Amino acid sequence: MVRKNRFILILVAAAIIIPFASSLVKLLTDWLFFSEIGNTEVFTTSLTAQTGSALLFGIFMFAFVLGNLKVANRVQIPHASEFIIGGSYRFNRADAERLVRPLTVASAAVLALIAGQWGAARWENALLFANRLTMGTNDPVLGKDLGFYFFSLPFLELLKGFAGFMLTATIVLIIAVYFVRGAILLTPRGVNVDEAARKHFAILVGLISLLLASGYYLESFGLLLDGRNTFHGAGYADVHARLLTLKVLVFLTPLAGIIVATGFWKGAWRMAVTPVIIVVAIHGVGMRVYPLLLQQFKVAPNELALETPYIENNIRFTRLGYDLDKIETIPFDVDQKLSTVDIANNDATIKNIRLWDHAPLLKTYSQLQQIRTYYKFYDVDNDRYMVNGSYSQVMLSPRELSYADLPSRNWINERLIFTHGNGITFGPVSRISKEGLPEFFVKDIPAVSLADIKVTRPEIYYGELSNDYVIVKTKIPEFSYPTATGNINTTYAGTGGVPMDSLWKKILFAARFKSEKILLSSDITAQSRIIYNRTIRERLKAAAPFLRFDNDPYMVVRKDGKLVWMVDAYTASDRLPYSTPLKGGVNYMRNSVKAVVDAYDGSVSFYISDPNDILIKTYARIFPKLFKPLSAMPDDLRSHVRYSHQFLQIQAAMFTAYHMTDPKTFYNKENLWQVPVLNEKTMEPYYTVMKLPGEKVEEYILLLPFTPSKRDNLAAWLTARCDGTNYGKIRAYTFPRDRLVYGPKQIDARINQDSFISQQLTLWSQRGSEVIRGSMLVIPIEKSLLYVQPLFLAAADKGGLPELKRVIVAFGDEVVMEENLELALQRLFSGKKVARAAATPVVGSTVSPATLAKEAMGIYEKAMTLQRQGDWAGYGEELRKLENVLKRMAQ
Repeated sequence: MVRKNRFILILVAAAIIIPFASSLVKLLTDWLFFSEIGNTEVFTTSLTAQTGSALLFGIFMFAFVLGNLKVANRVQIPHASEFIIGGSYRFNRADAERLVRPLTVASAAVLALIAGQWGAARWENALLFANRLTMGTNDPVLGKDLGFYFFSLPFLELLKGFAGFMLTATIVLIIAVYFVRGAILLTPRGVNVDEAARKHFAILVGLISLLLASGYYLESFGLLLDGRNTFHGAGYADVHARLLTLKVLVFLTPLAGIIVATGFWKGAWRMAVTPVIIVVAIHGVGMRVYPLLLQQFKVAPNELALETPYIENNIRFTRLGYDLDKIETIPFDVDQKLSTVDIANNDATIKNIRLWDHAPLLKTYSQLQQIRTYYKFYDVDNDRYMVNGSYSQVMLSPRELSYADLPSRNWINERLIFTHGNGITFGPVSRISKEGLPEFFVKDIPAVSLADIKVTRPEIYYGELSNDYVIVKTKIPEFSYPTATGNINTTYAGTGGVPMDSLWKKILFAARFKSEKILLSSDITAQSRIIYNRTIRERLKAAAPFLRFDNDPYMVVRKDGKLVWMVDAYTASDRLPYSTPLKGGVNYMRNSVKAVVDAYDGSVSFYISDPNDILIKTYARIFPKLFKPLSAMPDDLRSHVRYSHQFLQIQAAMFTAYHMTDPKTFYNKENLWQVPVLNEKTMEPYYTVMKLPGEKVEEYILLLPFTPSKRDNLAAWLTARCDGTNYGKIRAYTFPRDRLVYGPKQIDARINQDSFISQQLTLWSQRGSEVIRGSMLVIPIEKSLLYVQPLFLAAADKGGLPELKRVIVAFGDEVVMEENLELALQRLFSGKKVARAAATPVVGSTVSPATLAKEAMGIYEKAMTLQRQGDWAGYGEELRKLENVLKRMAQ
């Protein structure tokens, strides 16, 4: 029996200690992580807030529940029956009371523990409330500063929810105590409640009425966040019916509570029930029946007139919520007068038109530059660099280590030997080799630079594919990269990770990562360092858990050749009145932070890119050492800051409707736009280098076209600027509504209808090749638009290598397809039509001498161009083509 009790005690102790020990291990290793990145402020501030919130809510819960239970236990019950249950099962009340008293303390402790955990999880709400700011703008209905909705309202709702849970739990427990002690008896005539118990319940009922009144008060602010109307926010019926009802209930509910409490106190049950019925009736009529009648018989017949002020509110605050007010709308008087002179004047724009699509290029990079199966290119990033003195748009992909593809997966390989990726593949967006493959500025292992971009520290210890931890500087050399003669090893020389310089750290990390090998391995020395939180997203989320991070980190090569990751970070809220929410409920969002993570040492920096954001201002008050101004970012990083693709996509989705600022136009949806859909996929913003209308130099921008709703022609194009002091400026260029401007879908249809192009696509497909049509790009040049689409060919099997074989260019009513962009532009603008670059001619067809002469002239012009560029290999290839055409002419 004693052994059995000991076993039970051991199990209970383990159930309590193990979760606590696990939390302690995580807490200590988190502390070491924050110490490593030099940012203990976030750890200590958040831990203090969690502890304070847990104690505040836990102690208050314990005191309130235990106080009420003690009152219930001390009340004298003079006429309690001896047994709780009669018949075969007889339970003496005296025995029950002896059991109940210790259980009440245990119940209060359990509830306090639950409340403490709940409060600790709300630490961020508490900090935001304690450091709240005003925004300087009031809501248009209740007159509260918007800062109240962001910071105070969530915390007040939190307190209300806590009070509701506390009162409910307390009432349930004291009912149980009073029942056990005989203060509540079930008799044939009904329920008999002792006077002392009634008075106790009366006090709690009074508290419940105050809680309900506070709920109605907070609900009035919630009306401005509702979406029951055709627009988001409170409408006419909400303001003139529901809001009025809530104001009445805020005043009436406490009065009703006093009457109900008095009824409980005196035992006058009818007196206690009547006010409840009245409050429920007023709530039902005022919140449901009357608003529906008002909407149907008054608002619906006069909707535009009555709802106009509220539609204006929705427009104003939605534009505020997504920062749409900063979008400058400029008329764009499009024409078809583009000439060879214009093309020459916009040479930098032409050279930076992105021909390589991300998906085909990723596949091509993987086959050409992966080097070994355990390396992997996870993504292709788009950026701009000064390359050999020229401002160039480039595609860049880090070569990361794929642990799932290691030839031998064991603990030593995964944790001690294969610790990092190696280098990048880096090339221009538009240049193509004669085989249809990308050209490179940086390639291979070790990195070979074919331009003035150098990679001096190619090791990638922190990336998008990294495992959870590795241990470096051990007795076992780390694998660096393979060569033809053998593997090259290395030893980590950075400051990343936590030193394993004590036994307690080994024990700690062995527990954290559930691996006894960390503790037992003889290869780990006092100089060894454990590197964890290695994925970019995981590392940033650990360092700043209150921010949202973009799903697409991009790598930057610094001037000193080091590799760093840049990530866009966002602040968001669902508490902006009248603002239309996204699918997840967010109705306020800012790309307010640029985060930087060093790929070698894991150092983390946060720079504020939108100092006007009220949320980041508040977080900066809470964590004053965490954030730096964007002006403090080193110049070689600042030149690679780009406007967030994800954020512009969200802004564009909202701008399709909220570019209309006139309530009548908005209500009638007279000028509703949409983001174009091509091949059942919604177009996404794309980066390009171009000269904006009215500007003198090319710059790196993010661009997205719009079409009218349910139409295929273009309505406008949106551009976000990225460079220098123009960063963050957004323009919407609107086309005249009285003329047709072809949209991507219309150009796509014209491409499909072109007999020559469709013939070539069919021919290539019949030869066992997969034809991949790249993204349709709309490129504004001067006052005209060029449409560019690359064509890739790959073998039909999964291992096919995509090659960029043709480029389709459309301008005005003409569509051409050539081997490259230069030839296509020659055909369109030089006046000397270059013969179409055909695949194998159709059997039985004849080619006229005039056609062959034109083809020869086109090849000759291309050869001369390549000669001037110094491309002698390309020049020789064109001469061979010219020779073949001349032979065909001779025949």
